[in-house]
Amino acid sequence: MNYKIIDKDTYYRKDVFRHFSEDCRCSTSMTARIDVTQLVRYSRETDTKFYINFLYVLSKVLNSRDDYKMGYLWQTDDLVCYDTINPTQYIFHEDTETCTPVYTTYHKDYKTFYNGAQCDIEQAKKTREYGLDMENHPNWFDASYISWLSYDSLNVELPDGHLFFAPIINWGRYREENGRFVMPVSVRLNHAIADGYLTANVFRLLEKEIDAFCTGA
Repeated sequence: MNYKIIDKDTYYRKDVFRHFSEDCRCSTSMTARIDVTQLVRYSRETDTKFYINFLYVLSKVLNSRDDYKMGYLWQTDDLVCYDTINPTQYIFHEDTETCTPVYTTYHKDYKTFYNGAQCDIEQAKKTREYGLDMENHPNWFDASYISWLSYDSLNVELPDGHLFFAPIINWGRYREENGRFVMPVSVRLNHAIADGYLTANVFRLLEKEIDAFCTGA
């Protein structure tokens, strides 16, 4: 795990950061439907799992810009930017109706990531332990699939004043609309490091990256 310390005096969002980390600590959350038609088709044609393919695209998008890789070290009051952030996914156990967190390392190489994620999922199916270890995984973002519903909105609430900068991403079941497959995605970011533009930009980048992934561009 590597990171660089951000100089708060020269940080390009310094005034916004100060306001939303001191005066008005809050987050920004947004839900939108994205077109996943190409990714559904690609997954079927290649006999690969749509879930892992989307997790890869999501991880690549969030690693493409420093704003999504920010962290806060409370021990030293440092704002940092990690070199890489990795997804914490969740496996649902039908028999106990509980989830097990799964730490999967992001690799830019698709095949390496796919095989690693698949292996991590199979291992997680063997345990019922929650096993969340945020202390040893500070540069991991939350990636949670809500498979039972193609929802319209979702809000993730954190206590006021909690300087948690890692993205929290949820997505639901995709459904067909007018001959296209669309899927709800929810993005939660701390307002100190992200505004409406940066939050909305995640959706734009997802659709752009899905197109590049499926066409090999």
